[in-house]
Amino acid sequence: MRLLLKTLAIILLVSGPGTTGLAALPFQDQLVIPEVPKEERICFALYTVHDDTLKLTAQLYPLGNVDAIEVHLEIERDGQWDRIATSEVIYPGFTAPFRVEGWDSSRDIRYRVAHQDAAFYEGTIKRDPWDKDTIVVAAFTGNSIYPGHGGDIPRTDIVDNLKKIEPDLLFFSGDQVYDHARHLAAWLKFGRDFGEIIRNTPTVTIPDDHDVGMFNLWGENGKKSASRAGGDGGYFMPVEYVKEVERAQTSHLPDPYDPTPIDRGIGVYYTDLTVGGVSFAILEDRKFKTAPLGRTPELGPRPDHVTDPDYDPQSLDVPGTKLLGERQLVFLQDWATDWTGCEMKAVLSQTIFCGGAHIHGKVGGRLLVDLDSNGWPQSGRNLALAEMRKAFAVHIAGDQHLGTVFHHGIEDWNDAVYSFCVPSIANLYLRWWDPLEPGKNRASGAPAYTGEFLDGLGNKVTLKAVANPSQERNGGSKLTTRAAGFGIVRFHKKTREITFECWPRNVDVTVPGAKQYPGWPVTVRQQDNYGRDAKGFLPELEIRGLTDPVVQVIDEASGEVVYTLRIRGTRFRPKVFRDGMYTIRVGDGDRFQVREHVKPAKPSGRALPALVFDFSTSAVQIENRRR
Repeated sequence: MRLLLKTLAIILLVSGPGTTGLAALPFQDQLVIPEVPKEERICFALYTVHDDTLKLTAQLYPLGNVDAIEVHLEIERDGQWDRIATSEVIYPGFTAPFRVEGWDSSRDIRYRVAHQDAAFYEGTIKRDPWDKDTIVVAAFTGNSIYPGHGGDIPRTDIVDNLKKIEPDLLFFSGDQVYDHARHLAAWLKFGRDFGEIIRNTPTVTIPDDHDVGMFNLWGENGKKSASRAGGDGGYFMPVEYVKEVERAQTSHLPDPYDPTPIDRGIGVYYTDLTVGGVSFAILEDRKFKTAPLGRTPELGPRPDHVTDPDYDPQSLDVPGTKLLGERQLVFLQDWATDWTGCEMKAVLSQTIFCGGAHIHGKVGGRLLVDLDSNGWPQSGRNLALAEMRKAFAVHIAGDQHLGTVFHHGIEDWNDAVYSFCVPSIANLYLRWWDPLEPGKNRASGAPAYTGEFLDGLGNKVTLKAVANPSQERNGGSKLTTRAAGFGIVRFHKKTREITFECWPRNVDVTVPGAKQYPGWPVTVRQQDNYGRDAKGFLPELEIRGLTDPVVQVIDEASGEVVYTLRIRGTRFRPKVFRDGMYTIRVGDGDRFQVREHVKPAKPSGRALPALVFDFSTSAVQIENRRR
């Protein structure tokens, strides 16, 4: 009886506004915070290492009123534990963040988090795998806890596969917590489910709408929302709740690019992380996004849904609406030009830049437009993709509950980046890609639902693969028929290719003949992420005394960086997209050479003489590398 009363007290403590204890707990067995002995007080820890700085956040169970609030970080040296940092537990949320500069990324280092010399949580900070030919990312979304749809099924099949795959990075793109008022309880369960692999692997977790207590989220720079539906913009839950969620899920990420808080003091976390020579831009899709209520025409049963067949897609692209916001666009511009220590690039965010599904909720639930997608506003979507393609970056995301690979277009089909939306861990709210007409220009023998399309907002997209749920009622009763699973992304640095894998649940990925969802794997070339047709070609670049340099092309008329790329080898012929004069910068580190006033030849014209960049002599113009 005493244990039951204590458990109920903890439930009430973390219930938050809008709940009434047990009456609000339809899945109380999933969300009870268990009472644990002192030696198990530390539930799990998340970490990243970037620019020789370790960031680690320990997550504790609730402390008693006489428990110490200090937590220590120790590393193993010569068989002994050496204390290197101390942190105080932050309330609410029971997190303890650590920051250690001057970290040695060249070797594996055993660590442990210690509390009161009674609780110890051990793991390994992995060395940076810079020498690996292939960097592997495991990606997840939609960690639903709902019974009957897979939420009550243990995640041991995923963890077992991860132990075999040994990814270099874990990415949880959002909705790690499928509850709207008890983040701590559900977050602790997330840690119990995945902590066994998280303790030894750098991990990116970014919160989405459900994590911060919303059904949908248009953050509008942090304003107050009137409801969890969020259509008016902003956050519904109290500011301290939002801060607690972001502290728990993102305080272990590298320092924000610009840490200036948004309205009401809510923080930001958009940043970049380099692992094994692959640079990842981490975005906040929802935080600055404009809300639709009162701005877009009323064309359906709710502000973000369009069901009126006579709608005009362009009427929804309202002037002044934002997607990523100016701050994140500046970040992307800077990140796209900085190739320090990296060979390939990728963007990590909550969801993809298009309307990625036609059927929502159930078979027959056709929706023409969903303004919760990153396909809206269209102008904001195009601005984001335009910056991403300048880095030849692929995009990895989730949220849609539906595994897809799209090639995005701005001016024309396939002129921007590829995106991989991974399937949900457990799929509650189903979606289907189900176009009414066959796709155009699809590959020979490919299904009719692949190919080139306009999404409901008029965005140009090419569907390469999709993992649709079954057409049975409610998508059937199995994780596989409901298209649950996870994604694996392999960055092949030698060939500069990227492979997307989409795996069902409860499949041993190492067994010969193990099958992914139909249509996968999908392999794309790095340079296809800027697939825009060339209007001309600059002279071929011949680089001497330097291998795999960075090449940057600048339009002299506008001063705009057209793109930046670390090439493979010593020869490269830059493409450009209009006639005019260009500046070319070639080099690496603090050594760069510049050629100005370079004019392109037409694609069908005679090739121009090669431009030689010779780093083996000192008789050339060298400038300090600009960050």
